[in-house]
Amino acid sequence: MTERAQVLLLGGTSETASLALRLAELGCRVLVSTATDEPLNIGQHSAISRRSGRLNRSELIELITVQGFSALVDATHPYAEVVHRNARKACEETGCPYLRYQRQETQGPRDAWLYADDHEQASLLACESGLPILLTIGSRHLAPYVEQTSRRQLPLYARVLNHPESVAACDAAGLETSRRIFGRGPFSYEDNLTMIRRYEIGVVVTKESGPVGGVGEKWRAAEHEHCQFIVVRRPVEPSGQSYNGINELLNALQQQCSRYVDAE
Repeated sequence: MTERAQVLLLGGTSETASLALRLAELGCRVLVSTATDEPLNIGQHSAISRRSGRLNRSELIELITVQGFSALVDATHPYAEVVHRNARKACEETGCPYLRYQRQETQGPRDAWLYADDHEQASLLACESGLPILLTIGSRHLAPYVEQTSRRQLPLYARVLNHPESVAACDAAGLETSRRIFGRGPFSYEDNLTMIRRYEIGVVVTKESGPVGGVGEKWRAAEHEHCQFIVVRRPVEPSGQSYNGINELLNALQQQCSRYVDAE
């Protein structure tokens, strides 16, 4: 190939590094774009580079236009609604093909889980038992839980990244410093079990972030300790080019970038 497809990979999840490497091995030049500067092992492949910092729609449009990307692969978190929306709009306006990598959902005992459509509903459900609550939802939606538990004087703990953005989000939500549990996943069954026991947790709240998001390990630990398990449903994705498997996505990318990518 005399000319390589250039792919903008929006990532930051645990699949990002492996997906970037597969794209590079396919013959693409890959720019990995993440919202934060958290460590991300994308290897030393010469065709892979990285940038960090949140991009709004106009900034995405500018980046796509200036760099001349052949396609945009959105592999951000299933709950990153704003990112998904901005990426789709930017691609529509620039004519850049948009491909969404959507991690698979957890195949668990759904009849034993309580589901909530949003964090407001989940916060109300979590307080019904009157037991200590552990949040494993990240740091961006803490406010309704802090409000409800403060009103009912219930212990609330949140496992979050030890990153300035996460700390600022905890501060903004009013979560006490002593209720913040810093750590970076993936967390094992044993990790979750230890945490549940240490803080005498009775309710675990999570998002449906899939097997790679550690939902199964959380559930096993919660079940062992007889905790209520509350899952915030994924946002509804608009119909379009969404792929649950890396091979499926790569095949679609080959078709989109057929003038660049050698399919041999």
